[in-house]
Amino acid sequence: MTEALPTLWFVLIAVLWAGYLFLEGFDLGVGMLMKLLARNDTQRRVLLNTVGPVWDGNEVWLVTAIGATFAAFPHWYASLLSALYLPFLLVLLGLIFRAVAFEWRGKQDSDSWRNRWDWAIAVGSFTAAAGIGAALALTTTGLPLDANGDRVGGAFAWATPPALLGAAAVVLFCLVHAAAFVALKTEGGVRGQADRLFRRLLPFALIPFLGWTVLVQVRTGSVVTWLAVVLAVACLTASYRSAVGGRDGRAFAALGGGMLALVGSIFGAVFPVVLPSTLDPAFDLTVQNASSSPYTLGLMSVVACFGVPLVLAYQAWTYWVFRRRVSEASIPAAHAVTAL
Repeated sequence: MTEALPTLWFVLIAVLWAGYLFLEGFDLGVGMLMKLLARNDTQRRVLLNTVGPVWDGNEVWLVTAIGATFAAFPHWYASLLSALYLPFLLVLLGLIFRAVAFEWRGKQDSDSWRNRWDWAIAVGSFTAAAGIGAALALTTTGLPLDANGDRVGGAFAWATPPALLGAAAVVLFCLVHAAAFVALKTEGGVRGQADRLFRRLLPFALIPFLGWTVLVQVRTGSVVTWLAVVLAVACLTASYRSAVGGRDGRAFAALGGGMLALVGSIFGAVFPVVLPSTLDPAFDLTVQNASSSPYTLGLMSVVACFGVPLVLAYQAWTYWVFRRRVSEASIPAAHAVTAL
């Protein structure tokens, strides 16, 4: 049983990253669409209202994924975050500016004021998506690590083609995922714009994600992980057909299912390696040599059995409560906050 715990927690961390991309994916994408899709302030407020009740809860998945990595695989955590110190710093700054902009945007009735915070939301969302994409791509394709798990090279040794591919993959996925989400959650002109954007982007936006997946599969893939890629392509095809048929819910669900299949195929292909070394395969970090003690993993498993269902139930309840569509007619007029 104790030998299976590292494998169990590898699977759980993969699930956490997949859940983060699914939930925070449309969240970050909506932030980028603030400057790419909305044509006026009312439409931007519609976009904000689609994610307003859930955006901070979605970020919990990132915190949990990083925290679980720290507790279950401390060597993986130490090597990955120290090697990618700069990208993760940019991710944090992007998330901070984005969160502050969500709260401060409506505090003053001024077009210039709102425009500055809209740019903070858009740039912060783009930065966070690109940084997370680069980090996930590198943890599945490799970093220049020595026998001690330390990065070899300068501060930009991580800036490789796979990192750029992963950044592009997650940014473009977030955009198309957000377009599907906005089409599902809005009415009127915003919905039509989002639906058209989704159908235009989908045939091309997932190419970097598929390229990242194929790169990993060619290196270490198996029959099962290649079948997951085939399943993902089938889901993406179904998503496009559903969008053309006007079935927003099915289009959104099928797109999310395709992403989950791609992430599953990537993590399945690299298992049991959690962080490959591009210098020597003997320096790879695996689920065995990077994991915590069996006691730690066992205690974490007990806590997770109680905590994870509660978090999932709470988030499901939140989405159910705020399931209604948002329209421009439901947005009140902007007003300034007056001092007492």
